[in-house]
Amino acid sequence: MVWLAVTVSFLVFAVVAWLAMFPGARDEAGGRAGRMLQRGSAFIERLRRRASQQTRESGQELRTKSAGYARRVSRSKYFLIAAAVMVIVPVSLILGLRQKVILDGGTDPVPVATSSQIRELLEGENLVPPEPPPPEVFVEAERELAQLSPSARLSIAAPEEIVSADRRWEQIDRDFRQRVLAIYKVMEGRGIKMVLVEGFRSAKRQAELAVAGKATRAGAGQSCHQYGLAVDSAPIRNGKLQWDMNDPWTRDAYHLYGQLAQEAGLEWGGSWRSIKDYVHLEQKDRCRAARRAAGAG
Repeated sequence: MVWLAVTVSFLVFAVVAWLAMFPGARDEAGGRAGRMLQRGSAFIERLRRRASQQTRESGQELRTKSAGYARRVSRSKYFLIAAAVMVIVPVSLILGLRQKVILDGGTDPVPVATSSQIRELLEGENLVPPEPPPPEVFVEAERELAQLSPSARLSIAAPEEIVSADRRWEQIDRDFRQRVLAIYKVMEGRGIKMVLVEGFRSAKRQAELAVAGKATRAGAGQSCHQYGLAVDSAPIRNGKLQWDMNDPWTRDAYHLYGQLAQEAGLEWGGSWRSIKDYVHLEQKDRCRAARRAAGAG
């Protein structure tokens, strides 16, 4: 490696000395270098012109092809429109009707959940109601609610008179019960345990609550509770029912409750415009039919 460096250095020194000592050689070398530079510049210019010409030709070819495609599309526009309609319409119908099925033995379309978890639970085995919390949970909840001021009560989602409420799952319509239990199951899988606060409601109790005007405006015969097609539920945490919508955990729990209710084909009271009833779920269409059948409108 050292010998190579020495050799190269010697040759460079010899060339420099030769050019310095012989002016004619220096002029000849300069002339050759100039001619080489000219030839290189001419070669680069030819490449540039050739590339420019190819670009123009490619652009012309692309415009010609584009015009040809446009003419073909124009001639076939009615065929293309018909093909698009044949593709879009069936897909739109499938998407629009995918939430309705006919149950065995029935004639009316019934909403089915879009959530895969809800759907699998509804199509699977019979869901069993969870064990209720001790009665003391409801007694303590009602006692705490009674101590709240009217202004503080505005942010509370709890129903009225929960101790005396009916919490018998067997009083609730079977199909509706399965949908509610599916919601409970999914929420429990996300770390939120739900508790049934009220299910069936008698006409007498409904009339009393309507007169008080706090929890409902529906009179006797008007509430879905009276037909086993409505429930009031609440999340439970650390042994206490949670109602305070100012609490982020509670608010998120009720909004998940409402989202899953929609996926299960139910209506959530938290989506109402007038009275926000966050604990409430109902099967609205069947409830309306039950009221008509009972002559309650």
